[in-house]
Amino acid sequence: MARPFKIGIKSKQEIAILRDAGKILSAIVESLKRSLKSGMTTREIDALADSLIRKYNVVSAFKGYRGYPGNVCVSVNEEVVHGIPGAKVIKDGDIVSIDAGIIYREYYSDMAVTVGIGTIDPVLQKLIETTQSSLSLGIEQARAGNHLFDISHAVQNKVESNGFSVVREFVGHGIGRHLHEDPEIPNFGEPHEGPILEEGMVFAIEPMVNVGDWRTKILNDGWTVVTADRKPSAHFEHTVVVLKKGAEILTQYYG
Repeated sequence: MARPFKIGIKSKQEIAILRDAGKILSAIVESLKRSLKSGMTTREIDALADSLIRKYNVVSAFKGYRGYPGNVCVSVNEEVVHGIPGAKVIKDGDIVSIDAGIIYREYYSDMAVTVGIGTIDPVLQKLIETTQSSLSLGIEQARAGNHLFDISHAVQNKVESNGFSVVREFVGHGIGRHLHEDPEIPNFGEPHEGPILEEGMVFAIEPMVNVGDWRTKILNDGWTVVTADRKPSAHFEHTVVVLKKGAEILTQYYG
């Protein structure tokens, strides 16, 4: 039996804070994206994240969370999510996923992107584009009156119609005063099922998409998630608020 839960509704004041948090986080992630180049270590990416977090006078939502050691997660190629920054060197042809979160005025914001380094294989380019597009389609379903799994189905349909698979062990989530709030938001499911969405709900929607099979495993470091078949994976995420007219992307970068 599924555990009962109640999806929180954020006030206008809370949404205003989350909107500011999203703007800051999107600027941080954009700077990290622009910095990526062949020859960098994932530790160098994390160090830049640390300096940007300090610049904006916010706090990393990840560092210390359940013992996680990095400011951000940096996952390369077959690493799906939660890659610990370290000595790994990124190179031309790699794809790099950056998952970042901050705390601003006691509220959380969460965002992820995947970037190709130099010239990448066309299959990887299609993987990135499909994952990003599936996120956009999922967000389109995050409107008052829809069902939660309308989001899930939109993601799954886009991904599988392009020959890829959605990760099932790791999912999106509610967000606000805590990094992970109810509900869980899987990237697979049947439409018109799940709770009815209401204005003021805030979600972190985050498809993780694999070239091969959907199954994953966790490495011995206790954090890094890799594809079971060691084929590449991509990850995109936005924090959004549900509105009557449709979702507002709180982590949208406008420059």
